[in-house]
Amino acid sequence: LIRSRIQNTLDSLPIGKPFDWVDTVSIELTTQMLATLFDFPFEDRRKLTFWSDIATADLTSKLFKTEDPDTERKMYLFECVDYFTRLWNERVNAEPKGDLISMLAHGEATRNMDRMEYLGNLILLIVGGNDTTRNTMTGSVLAMNQFPDQFAKLKANPDLIPSMVSETIRWQTPLAYMRRTALQDYELGGKTIRKGDKVVMWYVSGNRDDEVIENPNSYIIDRERPRQHLSFGFGIHRCVGNRLAELQLRILWEEILQRFPEIQVVSEPERVYSSFVKGYESMQVVIPSRL
Repeated sequence: LIRSRIQNTLDSLPIGKPFDWVDTVSIELTTQMLATLFDFPFEDRRKLTFWSDIATADLTSKLFKTEDPDTERKMYLFECVDYFTRLWNERVNAEPKGDLISMLAHGEATRNMDRMEYLGNLILLIVGGNDTTRNTMTGSVLAMNQFPDQFAKLKANPDLIPSMVSETIRWQTPLAYMRRTALQDYELGGKTIRKGDKVVMWYVSGNRDDEVIENPNSYIIDRERPRQHLSFGFGIHRCVGNRLAELQLRILWEEILQRFPEIQVVSEPERVYSSFVKGYESMQVVIPSRL
């Protein structure tokens, strides 16, 4: 399914004309996959993209159209949970299926969630299942433009695609950080973290740690241990969808290399205005020719 959708999307791209890679490829592919995971009405799938963007956007983002963006955000998120509540009610009264909503509705640990807990889980799945992969899809094209020697290396040896995918996820680091609350006093690095303190863990900083990663600011697709990065988190909260993300990115590049000699980034990408998501709102590219 992933491969057929990627093939259809790439085959429809214009040749020799600028287009927005973010909207045409990255958002479209990841939103289709998220709709499949939720068994979400396919014709409404772009709602998932919008809710994801609303959930993570800075309150000064142009996504908000009123003078009270905080209230506006809540309105859209309540619209999200109302829509998904209808899906929940359909699934809870039917035989269990393999989609995420059915699994939540029938799961022993999740079937009694209240409305706000359900919304929290939905936003986690929507952002984690869409924003991260779509920004890495865009970041991979950008990286190949900024490091043409690595693109030449990839074309010469397509077996490097899995390694390249991991290096892109490290180099891009689609989510910059996570925040936690200390449950007790703790000494770390000569500093005291007090119970109740809010602690921010910067994945993007860890992925540039030169004590662990050699030449961390360089994009090197044949690193010795390319999956040694923090973009998926660590421990019991390590990203549940990490293998799916890697699979989508791997197949995308397998299909790109079979079609296009190059994808040229023709203007500076427009970044998402968010401290949390390291992403792209748009990126104009041109594909000069097909193979």
